[in-house]
Amino acid sequence: MRKTLTLSIPAFAMSSKTKKTNKGKRYTDQEKAEILAYVEEVNSAKGRGGQSAASKKYKISPLTISSWLKSAGAAPKKKRGRKAKAVKVSATGGSIEKKLAKLQSLHKEIARTESTLAKLQSQFESLKASL
Repeated sequence: MRKTLTLSIPAFAMSSKTKKTNKGKRYTDQEKAEILAYVEEVNSAKGRGGQSAASKKYKISPLTISSWLKSAGAAPKKKRGRKAKAVKVSATGGSIEKKLAKLQSLHKEIARTESTLAKLQSQFESLKASL
């Protein structure tokens, strides 16, 4: 007599339709806008670091946020080398509050620079007089 061998195959291995795909979470436009607004808020307050802060707060990959910024046209361009900052103030776009804040920061920077210049001029005049 021959014995028959029966194998039991688990149900999940039999059907390829039940295989789960590893898709990430999908974000609504409102959620994206909220996250990008947070990035802008942190960047305007601290000058940088908004992308990392949003990544930690919302538990999203920095690459995801970066791609959203690029698609929104707000991604910062990478700097090559150390150059002086160029100050750009749009005459037509942007809110009044942002423009006033920028004017205030420029005024403070000018005042600091003029103060430093006055000190240097006084040192120059005192050395010149001692000759």
